[in-house]
Amino acid sequence: MSPLPDRMTVIEITEPGGPEKLALASRPIPQPAAGEVLIQVAVAGVNRPDCLQRQGGYPPPPGASDIPGLEVAGTVAALGEGVDNWMVGDKICALLTGGGYAEYCVAPAPQCLPIPTGLTLQQAAALPETFFTVWSNIFDRGRLKPGEILLVHGGASGIGTTAIQLAKALGSRVLTTVGSPDKVQPCLDLGAERVINYHEEDFVQVVKSTTNNRGVDVILDMVGGDYVQRNLSALAVEGRLVFIAFLRGAKVELNLAPVMMKRLTVTGSTLRSRPIADKAPIAQALRETVWPLLASGEVRPIIDRIFPLSEVTDAHALMESNRHVGKILLQVA
Repeated sequence: MSPLPDRMTVIEITEPGGPEKLALASRPIPQPAAGEVLIQVAVAGVNRPDCLQRQGGYPPPPGASDIPGLEVAGTVAALGEGVDNWMVGDKICALLTGGGYAEYCVAPAPQCLPIPTGLTLQQAAALPETFFTVWSNIFDRGRLKPGEILLVHGGASGIGTTAIQLAKALGSRVLTTVGSPDKVQPCLDLGAERVINYHEEDFVQVVKSTTNNRGVDVILDMVGGDYVQRNLSALAVEGRLVFIAFLRGAKVELNLAPVMMKRLTVTGSTLRSRPIADKAPIAQALRETVWPLLASGEVRPIIDRIFPLSEVTDAHALMESNRHVGKILLQVA
């Protein structure tokens, strides 16, 4: 590779607020510390936590970049001390704690993965944040097993389209909720056996009628609020409720009797603040179990739209409109 420039174009959050608070800026290129990889970014993923950070509600962990962006795909540009499993010039995708909306970023080597066979850099940029999140919450914390039934809220989101495909490919039945009629067919096409428009149907009633009153085994919820009690009603005996966000609020008043009567597990997690040692096994599980599914085409990243980096405000506006199906990306290089 040619010598690295001294500075790079990035997206900064000028102050907390709406998408218009994102602006192009210039910064020095970061240097990879021991155990890190410097990536020349080709494409970055846009995720809802980026919007929350822009609004001032999701600050980066101590030591992380204040530049938004939790996933990228690109080319290894330099190696930190002790990194021996990657080479300069390798094409990779990576999970970050921040810094993805930039021409260069650093990532811990254990959080980097090869581009799955047959996928483009654009497709690979849509993988890390959603696939790490889905694997760690549905399969690790939620313990979803073949033959069980999963309910995914927000089936047309990046998380939702990933969860539907992975659960289906690994032998589970999938139900999902969406917020508009135009999102029903895309979720059916991805493998959901029943798609519930929550403006027109009660998901608890649909779950019970679809499962002969048994309920579902795992629910992946990013809604919270008034959904929490209804989720408990929709779970089967020994069911698991997994939270990854609270778009309708984290504080609710609950009747917890169903937890005892049905021996339910209520859990959840965030990914960004967890140590590298926690994320490395997730990366390894993805490489062993999921990357072959991507290479075969049985699972694929669903991309709604790709914006130039300079149009990041439009990308965030689309994310917050909830009109997209699948991932929103930023073309950096």
